[in-house]
Amino acid sequence: MARTDEDTEQLTRPAEPAGPTAPTDRPPVTDAVTPDGRTPGSRTPDARMPRWLPRAMVLALALIAAFQLGSWAFHQLTGLLINILIAFFLALAVEPAVSRMAARGMRRGLATFLVFFVLTAAAAGFVTLLGSMLAGQIIKMIEGFPDYLDSLIHWINQTFHANLRRVDVQEGLLHSDWLRKYAQNSAAGVLDVSQQVLGGLFQLLTVALFSFYFAADGPRLRRALCSVLPPARQSEVLRAWEIAVDKTGGYLYSRGLMALVSGIAHYILLEALGVPYAPVLGVWVGLVSQFIPTIGTYLAGALPMLIAFTVAPWYAVWVLVFVVIYQQFENYMLQPKLTAKSVDIHPAVAFGSVIVGTALLGAVGALISIPAVATLQAFLGAYVKRYDVTDDPRVNGHRVRTQGGSGVLARLRAARVRR
Repeated sequence: MARTDEDTEQLTRPAEPAGPTAPTDRPPVTDAVTPDGRTPGSRTPDARMPRWLPRAMVLALALIAAFQLGSWAFHQLTGLLINILIAFFLALAVEPAVSRMAARGMRRGLATFLVFFVLTAAAAGFVTLLGSMLAGQIIKMIEGFPDYLDSLIHWINQTFHANLRRVDVQEGLLHSDWLRKYAQNSAAGVLDVSQQVLGGLFQLLTVALFSFYFAADGPRLRRALCSVLPPARQSEVLRAWEIAVDKTGGYLYSRGLMALVSGIAHYILLEALGVPYAPVLGVWVGLVSQFIPTIGTYLAGALPMLIAFTVAPWYAVWVLVFVVIYQQFENYMLQPKLTAKSVDIHPAVAFGSVIVGTALLGAVGALISIPAVATLQAFLGAYVKRYDVTDDPRVNGHRVRTQGGSGVLARLRAARVRR
């Protein structure tokens, strides 16, 4: 069968898709790549670093380095800062005496030197007397040790029917490993004790030097501090300085007066009992009991009790009873009258300040915590507005009862009436 023209046209016509197709705007896909590594028609994101990021990183690293350096320096200088704080409070304590002598025409440096000379002479005399007393008691105990040992051996032989001799006990002690190890440890500890003594003397010299300059150059120091402050702040700083001088000096002077009374009272007791070194022990009890807060009384009474025990055991009991009775007399009668005007701080606040100061700075914090808190309390009291208290019985702790009874019963009765 011969092909027609229609069949020839169908064979030569290109084939059409089976279904309708939607036109697309996509460019033809090619494998061409531009010289910068991108394909034609693709979008390039902005991969450049922000300009502020390097500066922020450098600033953050600088701040971290400065913080680490400051923290290291603070830990290294903690001892010096504590010594400067002690020197500052000591200068505040002696400034009233120095200012009074300077007001009479004496140079301030000479007045400061005289005050510190008197304090140093008194401290050196006390330490010398105390050291001689302790040395005498140690020598007395060493000389009487054979007699004590003989009496102890005699008591053991009679009580337990033993046959001990002092020669055997002495030979056993001399050839024991315990005595050999104790001698070795003591010899090794001499160097540590020497280092601690030298360190303590250096700290004492540092405190004395700074406190002398603070007291002698007090006006110059206040002038230098006020020169960097506006006039409105200068009066506040000077007022705070005067409050600190009054509170610190009043606290130390009141403590010194109570130390004098305590020392005289304990001296009379020890002299009546015939305890040796009664004057030195009285001074010891007065100073330690007043300038070591909270536990100073019991620490001060331990040494007189020990010395009294060497005279007679019952004397130590009498000393303990007297220490306890005098502590109550001082807490409830003597101390409130002497410190009411000088410090004016509540006993609970004083006790809490001692605990906080001890936790922060140890013995130094316990000593300076009370004048520091008293100064802060007096300074803040001028900026706290106070009002008159209304005449309400509840202010004095008296409860006011309603007509219907107490609170819970009144509510129950009211609910019952409403029902």
